[in-house]
Amino acid sequence: MGRRLYVGNLAWTVTDQDLHDAFSEAGQVDSSQVIMDRATNRSRGFGFVEMANDEAADAAVKKLNGRDIKGRPIRVNEAQARTGGGGGGGGGGYGSGRDR
Repeated sequence: MGRRLYVGNLAWTVTDQDLHDAFSEAGQVDSSQVIMDRATNRSRGFGFVEMANDEAADAAVKKLNGRDIKGRPIRVNEAQARTGGGGGGGGGGYGSGRDR
């Protein structure tokens, strides 16, 4: 199973293909995606690359972290697992102790 990498500090002009091409130097790339803003359809300045295996992912981090792509040094590290949505909260209401 592949490993997902976070790629930050991307130039606005970097495409999915640019990421794929750069990361394939380190090993087999399963997928690459620059995250786009829905409202403006512009890059949000980061993306994700899924490498085919752990060795390729480790090589990509070592080889590409800090590398200049289209005028900006990219930041590469292992992607954090997604957490389940927005914050908690709530509370208050009847029986919260406020009116006692």
